[in-house]
Amino acid sequence: MSRAGAVLGVDVGGTGIKARRTDADGLVLDETRVPTPRDDPDATRLAVVVADLAEAALARGPLDAIGLVTPGVVDESAGRVVLAVNLGWQDVPVRDTVRDELARRGLHVPVAFGHDVRAGALAETAGASRAEPAGAAPALGRGSVAFVPVGTGLASALVVDGAVVSGDGWAGEIGQVRIPSGPHAGLRVEEIASAGGVARRSGSVSAHDAMLRVRAGDPVAARVWDECVTVLADALVWTTAVAGCHTIIVGGGLAQSGPLLFDPLTAAVADRLVGLRVPAIVPARHGDAAGAIGAGLLARAALDTSRDEVPA
Repeated sequence: MSRAGAVLGVDVGGTGIKARRTDADGLVLDETRVPTPRDDPDATRLAVVVADLAEAALARGPLDAIGLVTPGVVDESAGRVVLAVNLGWQDVPVRDTVRDELARRGLHVPVAFGHDVRAGALAETAGASRAEPAGAAPALGRGSVAFVPVGTGLASALVVDGAVVSGDGWAGEIGQVRIPSGPHAGLRVEEIASAGGVARRSGSVSAHDAMLRVRAGDPVAARVWDECVTVLADALVWTTAVAGCHTIIVGGGLAQSGPLLFDPLTAAVADRLVGLRVPAIVPARHGDAAGAIGAGLLARAALDTSRDEVPA
């Protein structure tokens, strides 16, 4: 299987798009960030942006495949976004729309399509070789691993023995579950347990600002932070109990808070899993670049597949 060629990984977020061109060895050749188009119900404006990014990449060097990942409920095989509330998409053929715009400009390269969180999970676990002491959790390529980016919203991806679980596009939507009881009854999990939720509920301009207020002893920010940890711990516990996760990789903006998040979250999860295996809760290796890196891996796989299909 050939590994030659440069690929472009494009990660579409609720507010911004991250694009990264890499060579066959994973070396980053260039990286770009642009705003996500608004008022784009059929993804035509997104297609223009992706084509612009592809043309810009080609102006700097070769480009042999594109990987595109988006949030929402994503049907990878059909190339469609079933539902992405934050982007205003419902049953949108995103992959074909992007391919059509590329073709209109004379750009004919394989386009891989996927889900941003599942792509991030692929990036976090593919080829991972975290050095673990004797008796620690198994290597990330074995058993069940959950990737949970805590960003604007909240979702997760489950990786079992190295394979990312899709569930027909529905797996991992933990942020959409309604809280059944308590002070937040009726709200969705991500309204409390997300960077966006923490910023909004604490009256902060960002989750980072809320974190600084917590460290400064602000009681409002501290209460919101504690509630986020409590609800997030509940979600991680159910994920662990169902899937038997030995490791949970926490990414997204909130993971950048370090011990302020990880210490109470680890303690809360352990407290709820008495008698069960407690997973290692670790920060993501790639930060907010995980989705773009995963998109690049999908592009690489599409490029390899297209070359394998060419008759000798």
